Order: sequence, then C-alpha cells, then structure tokens
Amino acid sequence: MSFVKLTASTLAIAAVSATAAAARDNVQVAGSSTVLPYASIVAEAFGENFDFPTPVVESGGSSAGLKRFCEGVGENTIDIANASRAIREKEIKACAEAGVTDIIEVRIGYDGIVFASQSAGPEFTAFEPADIFNALSDKVLVDGAIVDNPYQQWADFNAELPAVDIIAFPPGTKHGTREVFEEKVILVGCEETGALQAMIDGGMSEDDAESACMSLRTDGKSVDIDGDYTETLARIDANPNGVGIFGLAFYENNTDKLKVATMSGVVPSTESISTGEYPVSRPLFFYIKKAHIGVIPGLKEFAEFFVADEIAGPDGPLAAYGLVADPELAATQAAISEEKTMAEGM
Repeated sequence: MSFVKLTASTLAIAAVSATAAAARDNVQVAGSSTVLPYASIVAEAFGENFDFPTPVVESGGSSAGLKRFCEGVGENTIDIANASRAIREKEIKACAEAGVTDIIEVRIGYDGIVFASQSAGPEFTAFEPADIFNALSDKVLVDGAIVDNPYQQWADFNAELPAVDIIAFPPGTKHGTREVFEEKVILVGCEETGALQAMIDGGMSEDDAESACMSLRTDGKSVDIDGDYTETLARIDANPNGVGIFGLAFYENNTDKLKVATMSGVVPSTESISTGEYPVSRPLFFYIKKAHIGVIPGLKEFAEFFVADEIAGPDGPLAAYGLVADPELAATQAAISEEKTMAEGM
C-alpha cells in the first residue's frame, strides 16, 4: 500500500471549499472505549513511521464520539469517530443536518463481549443468557408472573451458580457495548426464560416487551459503568463478588487479575469469535468525515494505515492485542482508497 503525503497546493485548493475543514496539523479521533486501544496503537505507529503528527485519540463512548463527529465540518470538529456498533439512522440524519453528508464507514475487525470476575473470587465460570437476564433485569418471570426482580444471590435462580450476592457492572448506555449486551444477552435471556412471551401475552406490544426486558434493575445490583474498562476493572478489584462486562481484548490483557466465564458453553477466544461460535460478538468500526480528506494532513493515510494487512491483518499488532481480523479486509481497504461513502455502498 502506498502512502502519499498531500502537497501544499492540494491543501490550498481544498481549503477554499466552504464545506471543507480548515487545515489543522493533526488527525483528531474520539469515541468507543473498546476501539480506543486499537486506535492508540495505530496512532503511535503512524506517528513513528510517517511525516505527519501523531493523531490525537480520545475515548468517551461510541454515542458520545458519534455525537461529536456529527457536530459539523471544520477544524473544530473531529475527523474520525470510533464505534463498537454501527452508526444509527438518527445519527446519520443528525450528521446531515449539521452538514456532514459524506461519511466513510470502516469496519476494522471483530471483538467479543465477555463476563469476567476476580481471578480469586467466586466460581463464575459458566453463564447462559438467562442467568444474566435473571440477575440484572428489572422485571423477571417467577411462577408464571412478571414481577419486580426478587433475586438477591446468583444461586436464587440457578443452583449451579455461586451463593453470593449479585453485583454486576455493565457498560453505560452511551457505550456501543451496551447495545450488543442488551440485544445478544439480556433480550436473548428474556426469551429463553419465557418472560418476553409472558409480557406480550399480558398485553404489551412486542416493542414495549423488548424494552421492558432490557430495562435493568436500579437497586444497586446492576451498576452502569460510564467510563472505560479500566473503571470496570477497578470496581471488580473493590468487589470480590462482582461480575464485569468487558471486551475480549481487555480481558486477554488482564488475565492476571480476571477469569472469564463461558457463554452458552463456549469459551470466548479469537478463534470462537472468528468462526461465529461464540454468541456475543460484534464488528468494530470507525467513521471518516470525507470533507476533511485532503484538508487535514494525514487523514486518509492514517485510515489506510489502520486497515493495512500488516496492521489489522491476522498477523498484525491489533490481532496480537485481541482484535479478530476481518476476512473482508481487502474490501475495506478498497473503500478507503476510493473514498467510497456509505451512500455509495461498499
């Protein structure tokens, strides 16, 4: 892959566009705490190997990053938003209303969501979605009726789980991980226990029933974490019985402190995620503001470098950290090279 530095004349021509950003000397990135370590690795390597300043990478969560991304076009707005979920239609609309009409979607690979606890803590070694739903949902099915969650200990609803008080630390609502957690664990558990059908049979619409399923308890048993995974880890350190929800890569880099549980009998690993066997996995993305390409020095070069085979491929540093390489990486590389926007398709 060839990385060509923009000439001064190219920048000068681009800068006269009313819709383009004014030239700034570094790429600015914000968003997902899951994508943060990958973006930081790439940014550091980019700064060391190219004649461009090292990109500035910030966290804040997928939703917060996309909100900043959609504030408009210009040097005071970020160039790239990292996300552990796909951008939503309402976010695309918000972007368009602020003048961000050309967005390039980049899928960098895949990650799994794991359930981990203190390595020396209770034996949380095997979960089903139904266990997480029964532990954390605000409303559960007991003796055929939907009731406020009465469970105080894990063993109250599953004798094979430890008889210790429930305390879990799911990601807060601004994190892309939360959406995957809700849809692939909580909602599945709601279906498995029969609670979803009971809610519908009780007169709820399907949409309302799904929302009720994914509403978590507020009695201190489920504590949202709005920060990144280091905050979740700190909560686990302080709570011997705590269960945290992490990205696989973060867990794999903290195996000295954490042990991981299976989900539906499958051990989370790069292999089980790449084959689709592990049920709680998701693609990871970043989004590029096309109007800033050719104006912000190094923006396109950084994006191309991020998804180069030697960086995001199965033998690259991102895979070494825990990213599951995308088998369709070549198509992503071509989309960036051609500056193909979401409206144009992959």
